[in-house]
Formats: sequence, C-alpha cells, structure tokens
Amino acid sequence: MSLAAGLPGTAIAMILLWGGDFTPKVQWTLTLFILGLWWGVSMSLRDRVVYPLQTLSNLLAALREEDFSIRARGQRKDDPLGEVLLEMNALADTLREQRLGALEATSLLRTVMEEIPVAVFAFDPDRRLRLANRAGERLLARPVERLLGRTDEELGLARCLGVGGPTILPVTFPGGAGRWEVRSGHFRQGGIPLELLVMTDVSQSLRDEERQAWQRLIRVIGHEINNSLAPIKSIAHSLERILSREPKPPDWETDMRSGLQVVGARADSLGRFTAAYSQLARLPAPTLAPVRLVSLVARVAGLERRKTVTVASGPSVTIQADPDQLEQLLINLFRNAVDATLDNRGGVTVSWDLVDGRVRLRVDDDGPGLSNTTNLFVPFFTTKPGGSGIGLVLCRQIAEAHGGTLTLDNRSPGPGCRAELTLPLG
Repeated sequence: MSLAAGLPGTAIAMILLWGGDFTPKVQWTLTLFILGLWWGVSMSLRDRVVYPLQTLSNLLAALREEDFSIRARGQRKDDPLGEVLLEMNALADTLREQRLGALEATSLLRTVMEEIPVAVFAFDPDRRLRLANRAGERLLARPVERLLGRTDEELGLARCLGVGGPTILPVTFPGGAGRWEVRSGHFRQGGIPLELLVMTDVSQSLRDEERQAWQRLIRVIGHEINNSLAPIKSIAHSLERILSREPKPPDWETDMRSGLQVVGARADSLGRFTAAYSQLARLPAPTLAPVRLVSLVARVAGLERRKTVTVASGPSVTIQADPDQLEQLLINLFRNAVDATLDNRGGVTVSWDLVDGRVRLRVDDDGPGLSNTTNLFVPFFTTKPGGSGIGLVLCRQIAEAHGGTLTLDNRSPGPGCRAELTLPLG
C-alpha cells in the first residue's frame, strides 16, 4: 500500500523526465534516484507500522503466558502506536501487581488453612474428597494422599455433609472423639461445584460452658437455700431454748406460734423457689399451630384487671406458634408493664407490625423506666419485692424456642420502657 501511494507521483516524474529534453545520463541518474527514494520511503513507512505491531504482538503473547516482565521501548506520546505501547506497558504493570497480590493472598490462605485447628474438607458432586487441610489429616489419622478420591462413606463423613447451618454432632473419628460443630456450604473451583465441610471440636468449650453454668446455678441455689435455712435454724434454736426453760415464760406459746409461722413462711418461700426453678428447667418444646395474633393479644390483654391494656391496631396476621406458651409470654410482659405503671397512673400499650417477613410486637409502658438493664435476663434476678426472677428468663426461652427474640430497654424518648418481641411468621 505504501508503494501504491507513491506510484502516481513516481509515474508522473518518469513521464516528465523521459519526455523532456534531457541527456540519457541525466535521465538514468534521476530515474535511479527517484526509484530508490520511492522504495526507501515506502519501506521506512512499512517498518514504522510493522515493527510496533510486532512489538505489540510480542507483549500480548507475553501477557497471555502471564509473563509481565517484558516492556516496549521507543514509544512516543505524539504517535498513536506509541500511545498504544505506553498503555500496554501500564497494563503489564497493573497485571503484575494484581498477580503479586493474588499470589500473596493465596499463600496466606494456604498457610491459614494448614495452621488453623479446624478440619476443612471439600467434596465433588460424586461425594469424593478433593481437598483436606492438615487438621483434617489429623482428624482422620491419615495423610492427605490416602484421603483424596475417597467417598464420604469411606471416610465416615456422610452424616456430616448437607447439615447446612452450624450443628453440634457427637462423632468419633480415628483421630479423636467428642462433640463437633459442623458447617457445610458450596463453592466452585475451576468451574466444578464443590461442597465444603468445616468441623470444629467444641468438646472442651462446651465442657467449660457447662462447668460455668453449673457453678452459677449452684451459687444461686446455694444462696437461696441459705437465705431460707439460716432463719429457720436460728428460730429452731430459739424455740428449743424456750422449751427447755423451767419455768416457761408467760408468753412462750405466743413466741412458739410466731416462730413456727416464720419457719412456715421461709419454707413456703423455698418451695416457691424450687417450683420456679422446675418451671424454668422443664420448659417443653413448642407445639406449633396457627395462631391469630390479634385474637391472642386481645384475649391476654383482657385478663389484666388492675389496669386497661390498650391494644393498638395492627396487621391481621396468623403465625405458627404454641398458643399456650405464647399466651404465658404475653401475660408476663403485660403484668410487668402494669406493675411499672401502678404508682404513676401511666398507661400500657401493645402494638405490632411486619418487618422483613417477621412479626414485631411492642409492649410500651409509661412507668419510671429501668435503672439497670444488665441483669434483666439473669435467672432469679429480680427488682420486685417477692419476685421469683424467672419471668423474663422464661419469656426469652419461649421466644427463642419459636425462633424469635425478646429485648427489654428504656424508651427513647421516654418515659417508660419497651419490651420488643420478634417472631417468624412460619
């Protein structure tokens, strides 16, 4: 194309040269000069186009082979091809940095996978093992070379696959036995769907939690029993001294009667405590049934005779719940709200709405509010005289057994506090 571009001018020059009155020597000299100039300019133009394209081709081939060390030289910003080469150099620098970051991230991930004390396995669609870390090797007591390619049945992991969310399973493996938290998920590697299995030994953690729970329970029960037994023991000694005195004092019968009444009262208090503990410890699993929320709330609000509980209008929804347990929960919440408003003539309002496919029920009171919300859900903690300290704990257990939550906090702006119950629709 460069030769064709110069052909018209060269042809005209030849016609003028050979058609004019020139000597043969001048004609042949100028002819060779014109032809040489035509050829040289054409080849120079070709080289200025072909060489940068060849360089660009070499750069692209190097990038395809993930070799980011090659750079183009001699590029100029006033040349379109030079600008292309500058951009290719910048692209190579960017890809080099990205590759370096990916290698470092992969190296870190591989190191973490090998060092964490959590067994990680990956299975292909045929349930054959494709990946295992060092903790997985220790759990199955075999090197990874002897594990890869085996099925979940052969490895004893069949019952662990497909559990979805975190599940505690008692499992025995060649490398250890105990209770394991099992999680499973899915990911892709090289376009192949793999199922990920993560297993964490929680035996020691659960034993520590159980020990702490027992210690707290023994501390609370011991405190309550001592509070009841100490006055009983003291009064028993006093009554024994009264009976052993001769002659007996004139009012000894009155003292005996009052002492026995105190003993009976403390025994009744201890009986109420043990009954409350039994109720808290023996809460059965909920028996789900369709429950119309508006009817349940209206019925429970009508049970409160000390003060009217205002039921605000809300959406008509039907939820899957245990009606007896949910009724007990609402009774406790309404009773606490009314107790908080008896001294200041405040009101109690219950309302509900739908948020993200869940029912959110609120019980608002105009009482003085809560001075300390830290221990509200601690068993046997109470701020009311004669309270058992299990009402809110029982309410939270019922809510969580239904897959919901229960919170209690001061209203903002106040006064009063708000109990907020969230329950799933199904």
